[in-house]
Amino acid sequence: MFLDRDGVIIDDVHYLSRLEQIHLIPGAGSAIRRLNEAGIPVVVVTNQSAVAQGIIEESFVANAHALLEELLQRENARIDRFYYCPHHAEKGRDPYRVDCSCRKPAPGMLLAAAQDMGLDLSRSWIIGDKLSDLEAGAAVGCRTILVRTGHGMEVKLPANSASLNLQGTVPTIGEAVELFTKRNSQPNAA
Repeated sequence: MFLDRDGVIIDDVHYLSRLEQIHLIPGAGSAIRRLNEAGIPVVVVTNQSAVAQGIIEESFVANAHALLEELLQRENARIDRFYYCPHHAEKGRDPYRVDCSCRKPAPGMLLAAAQDMGLDLSRSWIIGDKLSDLEAGAAVGCRTILVRTGHGMEVKLPANSASLNLQGTVPTIGEAVELFTKRNSQPNAA
């Protein structure tokens, strides 16, 4: 299971830059714990253009992920691996001002995780609060779920969303994990 970070697991504060801004979205810890208990690898894939823009350093991203791990441990949950993209094609400073293959909607982070962890992307899912999350997942054959937390409250899906491999639109990560569990328990489900 691939998860976007801001707006899915933690509150989206628009360019997270202080550790005290990190707060789990209600139910995120228990949803992730359900995935852990089912033996599903949980991978965070997050765009962090604040690095390119000089708002934060890469060391802050590492510290933020360490705190997130700590908060999740309190709920007996864990993230198996974190991937982030510090780049932006138009904004920011060198060496981060590049058109990369990892910034969602590009699927580079998912491809890297699949390579590093031996994941089958055709059996993987992504939960996100932006079209770019869904597009990144769909580009590599993942099933997608849109949550209405974070930016998800404002997302307008295209009239024909078949290319997104969208399995559903739900209020929170908790309902997303419930949908995933339900779909994967059906016969012939991937």
